[in-house]
Amino acid sequence: MKLSDLQNLDFSDVGGWPLLAKTIAIVVIAILVLAAGYWFDTRAQLESLDRTRNKEQSLKEVFEKKAHKAVNLEAYKAQMEEIKRSFGAMLRQLPSKTEVADLLVDVSQAGLANGLEFELFKPDKEIPAEFYAELPIKIAVVGNYHEFGRFVSDVAALPRIVTLHDFVISPKKSKDKADQDELEMKVTAKTYRYLEEQGVQ
Repeated sequence: MKLSDLQNLDFSDVGGWPLLAKTIAIVVIAILVLAAGYWFDTRAQLESLDRTRNKEQSLKEVFEKKAHKAVNLEAYKAQMEEIKRSFGAMLRQLPSKTEVADLLVDVSQAGLANGLEFELFKPDKEIPAEFYAELPIKIAVVGNYHEFGRFVSDVAALPRIVTLHDFVISPKKSKDKADQDELEMKVTAKTYRYLEEQGVQ
Protein backbone atom coordinates (compact mmCIF):
# COMPACT_ATOMS: atom_id res chain seq x y z
CA MET A 1 0.00 0.00 0.00
CA LYS A 2 1.40 3.34 -1.07
CA LEU A 3 0.97 6.86 0.25
CA SER A 4 -1.09 7.71 -2.83
CA ASP A 5 -3.48 4.88 -1.92
CA LEU A 6 -4.02 6.49 1.52
CA GLN A 7 -4.86 9.81 -0.13
CA ASN A 8 -7.44 8.13 -2.35
CA LEU A 9 -9.34 6.44 0.50
CA ASP A 10 -13.08 7.02 0.40
CA PHE A 11 -14.39 7.88 3.91
CA SER A 12 -17.97 7.10 2.79
CA ASP A 13 -16.91 3.52 1.97
CA VAL A 14 -14.75 2.48 4.92
CA GLY A 15 -15.66 -1.19 4.29
CA GLY A 16 -13.90 -1.06 0.96
CA TRP A 17 -10.58 0.08 2.42
CA PRO A 18 -7.58 -2.22 2.20
CA LEU A 19 -6.84 -4.29 5.35
CA LEU A 20 -3.79 -2.24 6.34
CA ALA A 21 -5.74 1.03 6.16
CA LYS A 22 -8.54 -0.46 8.26
CA THR A 23 -6.02 -1.69 10.85
CA ILE A 24 -4.30 1.69 11.06
CA ALA A 25 -7.67 3.47 11.39
CA ILE A 26 -8.80 1.08 14.15
CA VAL A 27 -5.50 1.52 16.05
CA VAL A 28 -5.69 5.36 15.77
CA ILE A 29 -9.34 5.41 16.89
CA ALA A 30 -8.55 3.05 19.80
CA ILE A 31 -5.62 5.26 20.90
CA LEU A 32 -7.82 8.39 20.71
CA VAL A 33 -10.60 6.69 22.71
CA LEU A 34 -8.12 5.47 25.32
CA ALA A 35 -6.46 8.92 25.54
CA ALA A 36 -9.85 10.64 25.88
CA GLY A 37 -10.96 8.09 28.48
CA TYR A 38 -7.78 8.62 30.48
CA TRP A 39 -7.97 12.41 30.24
CA PHE A 40 -11.66 12.79 31.10
CA ASP A 41 -12.19 9.87 33.49
CA THR A 42 -9.22 7.72 34.54
CA ARG A 43 -6.93 10.64 35.44
CA ALA A 44 -9.46 11.99 37.97
CA GLN A 45 -9.94 8.49 39.38
CA LEU A 46 -6.17 8.00 39.80
CA GLU A 47 -5.87 11.36 41.59
CA SER A 48 -8.78 10.40 43.82
CA LEU A 49 -7.09 7.04 44.48
CA ASP A 50 -3.85 8.78 45.51
CA ARG A 51 -5.77 11.10 47.85
CA THR A 52 -7.62 8.13 49.32
CA ARG A 53 -4.36 6.22 49.85
CA ASN A 54 -2.83 9.23 51.65
CA LYS A 55 -5.97 9.60 53.74
CA GLU A 56 -5.89 5.88 54.52
CA GLN A 57 -2.32 6.21 55.79
CA SER A 58 -3.20 9.14 58.06
CA LEU A 59 -6.31 7.31 59.30
CA LYS A 60 -4.17 4.25 60.06
CA GLU A 61 -1.84 6.42 62.15
CA VAL A 62 -4.80 7.96 64.00
CA PHE A 63 -6.24 4.48 64.53
CA GLU A 64 -2.93 3.16 65.89
CA LYS A 65 -2.68 6.07 68.34
CA LYS A 66 -6.26 5.61 69.51
CA ALA A 67 -5.80 1.85 69.74
CA HIS A 68 -2.69 2.40 71.87
CA LYS A 69 -4.66 4.74 74.13
CA ALA A 70 -7.57 2.30 74.31
CA VAL A 71 -5.25 -0.55 75.29
CA ASN A 72 -3.74 1.61 78.06
CA LEU A 73 -7.02 3.23 79.12
CA GLU A 74 -7.09 1.60 82.55
CA ALA A 75 -3.48 2.61 83.18
CA TYR A 76 -4.31 6.19 82.12
CA LYS A 77 -7.31 6.25 84.46
CA ALA A 78 -5.20 4.98 87.35
CA GLN A 79 -2.51 7.55 86.53
CA MET A 80 -5.14 10.31 86.42
CA GLU A 81 -6.47 9.30 89.85
CA GLU A 82 -2.92 9.32 91.23
CA ILE A 83 -2.33 12.80 89.76
CA LYS A 84 -5.58 14.04 91.35
CA ARG A 85 -4.52 12.62 94.74
CA SER A 86 -1.03 14.15 94.45
CA PHE A 87 -2.48 17.49 93.34
CA GLY A 88 -4.90 17.46 96.28
CA ALA A 89 -2.04 16.67 98.67
CA MET A 90 0.02 19.54 97.23
CA LEU A 91 -2.92 21.94 97.46
CA ARG A 92 -3.27 21.04 101.14
CA GLN A 93 0.36 22.16 101.59
CA LEU A 94 -0.54 25.62 100.31
CA PRO A 95 -1.77 27.78 103.18
CA SER A 96 -5.15 29.44 102.94
CA LYS A 97 -5.51 33.18 103.49
CA THR A 98 -6.14 32.68 107.20
CA GLU A 99 -3.09 30.39 107.60
CA VAL A 100 -0.54 32.75 105.96
CA ALA A 101 -0.09 34.77 109.17
CA ASP A 102 0.60 31.57 111.16
CA LEU A 103 3.10 30.46 108.53
CA LEU A 104 4.96 33.78 108.77
CA VAL A 105 5.16 33.27 112.53
CA ASP A 106 6.50 29.71 111.97
CA VAL A 107 9.26 31.01 109.65
CA SER A 108 10.32 33.69 112.11
CA GLN A 109 10.16 31.18 115.02
CA ALA A 110 12.44 28.83 113.04
CA GLY A 111 15.03 31.62 112.84
CA LEU A 112 14.77 32.65 116.50
CA ALA A 113 14.87 29.02 117.69
CA ASN A 114 18.20 28.58 115.90
CA GLY A 115 19.77 31.64 117.50
CA LEU A 116 19.49 33.95 114.49
CA GLU A 117 19.02 37.67 114.92
CA PHE A 118 16.53 39.15 112.44
CA GLU A 119 17.50 42.43 110.83
CA LEU A 120 14.72 42.32 108.24
CA PHE A 121 11.51 40.33 107.92
CA LYS A 122 9.36 42.01 105.30
CA PRO A 123 6.46 40.29 103.47
CA ASP A 124 5.96 41.83 100.00
CA LYS A 125 2.81 42.05 97.89
CA GLU A 126 1.19 38.82 96.72
CA ILE A 127 1.85 37.89 93.09
CA PRO A 128 -1.20 36.06 91.64
CA ALA A 129 -0.72 33.12 89.26
CA GLU A 130 -3.18 30.60 87.74
CA PHE A 131 -4.62 28.97 90.87
CA TYR A 132 -2.27 30.23 93.57
CA ALA A 133 -0.69 33.44 94.79
CA GLU A 134 3.01 33.78 95.56
CA LEU A 135 3.94 35.68 98.72
CA PRO A 136 7.63 36.73 98.80
CA ILE A 137 9.24 37.61 102.15
CA LYS A 138 12.53 39.50 102.31
CA ILE A 139 14.64 38.18 105.19
CA ALA A 140 17.99 39.34 106.56
CA VAL A 141 19.43 37.45 109.55
CA VAL A 142 22.71 37.46 111.45
CA GLY A 143 24.35 34.29 112.74
CA ASN A 144 26.85 31.62 111.72
CA TYR A 145 26.85 28.88 109.06
CA HIS A 146 25.50 26.19 111.40
CA GLU A 147 22.64 28.40 112.52
CA PHE A 148 21.83 29.23 108.91
CA GLY A 149 21.86 25.52 108.04
CA ARG A 150 19.51 24.61 110.90
CA PHE A 151 17.20 27.49 109.97
CA VAL A 152 16.99 26.39 106.33
CA SER A 153 16.40 22.79 107.43
CA ASP A 154 13.59 23.83 109.81
CA VAL A 155 11.92 25.95 107.11
CA ALA A 156 12.07 23.00 104.70
CA ALA A 157 10.42 20.80 107.34
CA LEU A 158 7.42 23.11 107.79
CA PRO A 159 4.09 21.45 106.88
CA ARG A 160 3.36 24.19 104.35
CA ILE A 161 5.38 24.86 101.19
CA VAL A 162 8.07 27.52 101.68
CA THR A 163 10.92 27.91 99.20
CA LEU A 164 14.10 29.96 99.71
CA HIS A 165 15.67 31.97 96.88
CA ASP A 166 18.48 34.44 96.14
CA PHE A 167 20.82 33.54 99.02
CA VAL A 168 23.55 36.07 99.78
CA ILE A 169 25.87 35.31 102.72
CA SER A 170 28.49 37.86 103.64
CA PRO A 171 30.58 38.81 106.70
CA LYS A 172 28.71 41.05 109.13
CA LYS A 173 30.17 44.56 109.15
CA SER A 174 30.65 45.47 112.78
CA LYS A 175 32.98 47.70 114.81
CA ASP A 176 32.71 45.37 117.79
CA LYS A 177 35.48 42.73 117.61
CA ALA A 178 33.27 40.16 119.36
CA ASP A 179 30.78 40.31 116.45
CA GLN A 180 33.37 40.04 113.68
CA ASP A 181 32.88 36.27 113.25
CA GLU A 182 29.18 36.73 112.57
CA LEU A 183 27.72 36.43 109.07
CA GLU A 184 24.73 38.07 107.49
CA MET A 185 22.37 36.08 105.26
CA LYS A 186 19.90 37.78 102.94
CA VAL A 187 17.32 35.51 101.39
CA THR A 188 13.87 35.68 99.83
CA ALA A 189 11.42 33.14 101.24
CA LYS A 190 8.38 32.40 99.09
CA THR A 191 5.19 30.76 100.23
CA TYR A 192 2.23 30.01 98.01
CA ARG A 193 -1.43 30.51 98.85
CA TYR A 194 -4.16 28.55 97.11
CA LEU A 195 -6.68 30.87 95.48
CA GLU A 196 -10.27 29.83 96.09
CA GLU A 197 -12.45 29.62 92.95
CA GLN A 198 -13.76 33.17 93.38
CA GLY A 199 -10.18 34.46 93.62
CA VAL A 200 -9.17 32.56 90.47
CA GLN A 201 -12.11 33.96 88.50
